[in-house]
Amino acid sequence: MIYIFGHKNPDTDSICSAIALSHLKKELGVETEACSLGVLSKETQYALDRFEIPQPRMIEDIKTEVNDLEYDVISSVNPYSSILQAFEMMEEEKIKTLPVCNQSNQLMGIVTMKNIAMGLIQNDDRHLKTHMDNLLRDLKGQMLIGETGEIDGKVMVMAFFHKTVEKNISLDSSWISIVGDNYENIEFCIKSRVQLIIITGNHEIPESLLMLAQENGVPIMSVELDTYMTSKKIDQCNYLSSIMRSDDICVLKEYEYLEDVYKKIKTRRHTWYPIVSQSNQYLGFIGRNQLLNPQRKQVIMVDHNEYTQSAPGIEEAEILEVVDHHKIGDIRTNMPISFRNMPVGSTCTIVYRMYREAGLNPNEQVAGVLLSGIISDTLNLKSPTTTPLDIEVVRRLSLILDIDVDEFAREMFKVGTSLEGLSIEEIFYRDFKEFDIENYKIGVSQVFTLDIENVMARRDEILTFIKNEHEEHGYMATLFLITDIVKEGSTFMYEIEDEELITKAFHVKAEQGMFVPEVISRKKQVVPGLIEAMLIVE
Repeated sequence: MIYIFGHKNPDTDSICSAIALSHLKKELGVETEACSLGVLSKETQYALDRFEIPQPRMIEDIKTEVNDLEYDVISSVNPYSSILQAFEMMEEEKIKTLPVCNQSNQLMGIVTMKNIAMGLIQNDDRHLKTHMDNLLRDLKGQMLIGETGEIDGKVMVMAFFHKTVEKNISLDSSWISIVGDNYENIEFCIKSRVQLIIITGNHEIPESLLMLAQENGVPIMSVELDTYMTSKKIDQCNYLSSIMRSDDICVLKEYEYLEDVYKKIKTRRHTWYPIVSQSNQYLGFIGRNQLLNPQRKQVIMVDHNEYTQSAPGIEEAEILEVVDHHKIGDIRTNMPISFRNMPVGSTCTIVYRMYREAGLNPNEQVAGVLLSGIISDTLNLKSPTTTPLDIEVVRRLSLILDIDVDEFAREMFKVGTSLEGLSIEEIFYRDFKEFDIENYKIGVSQVFTLDIENVMARRDEILTFIKNEHEEHGYMATLFLITDIVKEGSTFMYEIEDEELITKAFHVKAEQGMFVPEVISRKKQVVPGLIEAMLIVE
């Protein structure tokens, strides 16, 4: 899966270009998902609702998680399976580790070849706890008398002369007897009411003994193996739970960040690690080499190309492509990528051009979001960033949609510029970007609204908020632009180390709450103005 997303605090162009490009990629046979790095604005939500486009999934970061990696889905075994069944599965699959899960597929533990070997050496081979079904399978047996069920007792191999048995051995229901064709020993076991009699070598048993066993409630099982092989294999019929490891297992969660995984495995040098879901559902196993040489998430960035504006963890991702209309930022890649950067008013304009280059036309839904992105970023083609190409694309999209562009723009801006019920923090960060300029950090927030007076009534509160953010983040300058779409200009509030920069950048006397006519573009006017002013001051 390739993730396509715009910048943090996404605006309409950022979201709409991601959605449209994802649609284009899918038409070209590439599996992608459009995502959002933040809550959608009212304007963006209006555009999506208008053209019946689902809201993209919001992601917090693009860090590599365990579920992003390729892992092996190894079949699990039940803790009530026998040790021998687990061993045979390992042999058949040519693996050395198995997950042990319950009926709900929740991980109970793991078992390795080493666990099996050590378990058979260290376990009490005279004790057996398992289900008779395991014995029937592993010893190739059949029930002669009684029903199958769980057994838990001591094992006695009755390879002695009858007189010796009667004189030296005391049996009761806690014993499981392995007997050959010695009928006297079988009768002795039945009368002792042992827990289970295992007849080896598929020997025939007289009907009288079977009836006696029936009367005394003693199950009898006949197995194909001889006495030696039965006594050798019977301890391998124990429940797997008797040797599985359930403590001190390094289990990885599917959404666990790889950086956290490295901390966990640093002191646990296992070869394989089980992966589980958030509800402990077993998913698979991953090898140490796969963890240390991970496959990174693949992304396409739209409407930005700077680390500070992108998703946390972008440094870990494999960037495949960039589609943007801003200045070249600091994104670096190890391999050549498709980097498309055009001096136009909207990333959506570029995406439309990519449609046409592919010989395709967007459907009405995609045409709607493309139009919304262009109208938003160019202020309905009034921004100084507007180019002839933007104007031409809007014309073509309006023909696909059969829509009055000016009326649509008024409705979208009316919904989008409403600040009713929003806190100062929500207003400030609804469209905020951070820039690195000449080794200085600058934060610029911009709000488009038709209700300037309502915002200015909260001037003191806004100035206090700006000052706090300025100090907390160590910005050289923190600007808050309130842009009036009708008057085509912006009101400035700010916190800055040197007010002279404001004066030189915008050719007006620096003053809180000043209105600067014809300044409506952060990208093409505000940031370039600050850069030029900094060079002059230096």
